[in-house]
Amino acid sequence: MHVRRIGAVLSAVALIVLAVPANAQAAAVACGGGVSTGRVAVNGCISAQRGKEGRIYTREITAYVKARNTGPRAVNVAYEAFFRVVDGGHWVELGSGRTHVPAGGTVEPTEVGSSTRVCGPVKVEIRVHAHADGGVWSGWSTAGTAQCQT
Repeated sequence: MHVRRIGAVLSAVALIVLAVPANAQAAAVACGGGVSTGRVAVNGCISAQRGKEGRIYTREITAYVKARNTGPRAVNVAYEAFFRVVDGGHWVELGSGRTHVPAGGTVEPTEVGSSTRVCGPVKVEIRVHAHADGGVWSGWSTAGTAQCQT
């Protein structure tokens, strides 16, 4: 009986520790739909964190890539991320990079690049595409936000 009570307390503590974020200021990351290139599935992800420079409110728009390898061998994946303001904006490259995705594994959202913009009521979006070594570029995975999140 005593052992069960200790186990219940330890389980409750573990759930509390898992529920508390490591960085209370961290912005939520939202991922868009997946696209694939061969055996690698890719998602473009975005976060928007509110800031302030003097009297002007800003938002830091950050693009991420998430990759999942469904194949039996590890693969290197190259990726690029672009950003735009939806109404009349043009696509601007935020960054690019490479990552190693293990066989049957997933690379969690990895930051590709960011841009600081004046906070406003406009929708912004990012798009990400990728390709495995020797493969073709995937289609675009997009994600967007219309808010200045806190």
